[in-house]
Amino acid sequence: MRLKHIHLAGFKSFVDPVSIPAPTNLTGIVGPNGCGKSNVIDAVRWVLGESKARELRGETLQDVIFNGSAQRKPAARAVVELLFDNTDGRAPGQWAPYAEISVKRVLTRNGDSSYYLNNLHVRRRDVTDLILGTGLGGDAYAIIEQGTISRLIEARPEEMRGHLEEAAGVSKYRERRRETENRLRDTRENLDRVEDIRGELRRQIERLTVQAEVARRYFDLQAERQWREAQLALVRRRDTQLVQARVLNDQARVRIEMEACAAAIHQAERQAEEERQRQHTALN
Repeated sequence: MRLKHIHLAGFKSFVDPVSIPAPTNLTGIVGPNGCGKSNVIDAVRWVLGESKARELRGETLQDVIFNGSAQRKPAARAVVELLFDNTDGRAPGQWAPYAEISVKRVLTRNGDSSYYLNNLHVRRRDVTDLILGTGLGGDAYAIIEQGTISRLIEARPEEMRGHLEEAAGVSKYRERRRETENRLRDTRENLDRVEDIRGELRRQIERLTVQAEVARRYFDLQAERQWREAQLALVRRRDTQLVQARVLNDQARVRIEMEACAAAIHQAERQAEEERQRQHTALN
């Protein structure tokens, strides 16, 4: 997989669209001071996922967008696209069948950053996975800037090992191992959290079980109370009905007795009247 073209627009000093060819396996960028040589290198690093403004010689990532000049207005966005020749099919994964691979990044002034592979919107991770082991990754040995050779000569053993691993293609496997270890660590932490949650849920279930038993007992007692109150009301109603019937019977009996007494009094009065009339007749 070899770099063929670099397309820039709105990136740092490249306000107008510019296409820079890379016709051979070894391409040098030369020119006078201030012509934008370092900006081209920054563009390559940026489109391949560089997320540290300091590495791009800026304070914020928005600093890569052309900020305007006395003659030109600031650009609304920065666009960089790298075109790779993949006729050897060495691109990893799903990109291996493509003879040409386009890697593009777009950044707007509101901070929206987008990555594209062959015009397909992808994640930054997809871009970094594509370039692992190509020399354009973290150590980027394929990009040789001023002072790079002296830094390699003066590099500490662990730094030199990193460069050699990147050149040998080992770095991508080391990166995979690191990611796998991170995922395993995250998984273990998640399992620990799950176990903590399970323990808390068990305690909650125990408390809820006790509360449910108390609630069940409460509802049972409520139901029993309602039943007993209904039975008591029924008994009271029956007692009231019996008392009412007894009172009615007593009233009827008293009325009959009073009527009998009245009849007896009437009979006695009638007999007394007859006796008086008989005595009166006898005297005459």
